[in-house]
Amino acid sequence: MKKIQYSVGMMGNPQHEDDPQKAYAKLQQTGVVDIDELAEHISEHNSVFSKGTIVGILTELGVCMRELILQGYRVILGTIGSFAPAIKSKGAVSREAFSAANITDFKVKYQPGRSFDNLLRDAEFEKTATLRAKAATLAAETKGETTVDISKPVAEGEGSGEDSGEGNDEP
Repeated sequence: MKKIQYSVGMMGNPQHEDDPQKAYAKLQQTGVVDIDELAEHISEHNSVFSKGTIVGILTELGVCMRELILQGYRVILGTIGSFAPAIKSKGAVSREAFSAANITDFKVKYQPGRSFDNLLRDAEFEKTATLRAKAATLAAETKGETTVDISKPVAEGEGSGEDSGEGNDEP
């Protein structure tokens, strides 16, 4: 199994700005798996269903889950976990004054199931450079430079040429 990569960076505590910074881990996301890739992966696990059938099932699962959640149901997918409707609202001066107009948000709350128990115990980690350091190294290598300054941001168009993904650049 592939190891989970992380980098380490120094971060301060925003609630206590005078406290010294500490080193923290930052997950370096491996990538993204879309529904087609997930279906292919499932079909490779000795499934009797084709990739196309699995894509259809997963698509309908999403449609049906949305429909049920909009009706107020919690949907439990066995050991995968449960998906429950959740709302937020702004306060009203009294119960009588409260109406649906006070509801400000409607989301899905995910509660992991047994398949996601003990992730820390089962995970293997590998320390790696930050995405910024990797991009700076690639940019320097591309220019034929032999030294890298990772303290400066890499200019647009240099490095990997790809978006680093949300929140993956620095801890």
